Formats: sequence, C-alpha cells, structure tokens
Amino acid sequence: PMAMAKGKNGQAGKSNVGHLYLFQKDPSDWTIVEDGAWGKMKYNLSGPEFDFVFNGHGLEPYANYTLIYYPDPWPGNGLKCLGAGLVNEDGNIHIMGSVDTGDLPSTEDQNLGAKIWLVLSDDVNCQDAYMDGWNPTSYLFEYDLITFDAM
Repeated sequence: PMAMAKGKNGQAGKSNVGHLYLFQKDPSDWTIVEDGAWGKMKYNLSGPEFDFVFNGHGLEPYANYTLIYYPDPWPGNGLKCLGAGLVNEDGNIHIMGSVDTGDLPSTEDQNLGAKIWLVLSDDVNCQDAYMDGWNPTSYLFEYDLITFDAM
C-alpha cells in the first residue's frame, strides 16, 4: 500500500496543527515513487516561530539530510534550513525545531505556498541560503504546498 493511505495533508480539524507528507519522486515526471522513501511533518500553521516535527522513512542509512523551505526559482535563493539530522541504520530520520522563518511562502517566492523538501545536507548551502547541488532521486519532495503565518 502506498504511504498516501496513512493520512491526509493539511489542517488537523480546527487546530493550529498541520500535516504534510513528503515523498520520493521521479524527477522525469515528478510522480511519487511507489514504495519509495517518504516522511511526515507535523507543524504549527501560525505562531512566533515555525514549530515542526519531521520523521522520514526508507532513506539511505547514515546519510546526512537537511529539511528546507525551498522558494522558486532555482537555486532557491533565500531558502531556509529548518533542521538537519543523520539517518539511522534502519533508514529513519527525526528532525524537529522552532525556526524564525517569517511568513511562508516568502514574498519573493514564485509559488502560492511553501515547498518543504528533505535534501542531502551536502547539496544545500544554509549559510548563503541556496541549493548548490542537485540529486533529486535522493530527496523527499512536498506532496502539497503549505503556508505559515508568523505572528
């Protein structure tokens, strides 16, 4: 069964909590890879900081990953690194944090919502805020765009 069956994206009831699924996608057509790696992020829809918990599954053991907000266009100038972690021997990763992101998406973003990606840490320059590598078959991409209202 595909991970899609595990729940839905978006707001949980009337709460301030949102859920976002991330999936491994085929870069040739951006379809979700069946039985591929995936993850789920629980996050607050509004607040002073972007609070989130992310759990990824089916990833390459011992790889270093960074969870990012990626604004289009390439190379994502102004992207935000939300957190980073190391995949364990079972292919799972856990990243959580509270980040002062401001509103998501940013005003410079070409999208109506924010893209959240899990990328190899070596492929993102958090200091200068852009992507400096591209290995999409190793990434997890958003199933949906999200918004965050910084208060």
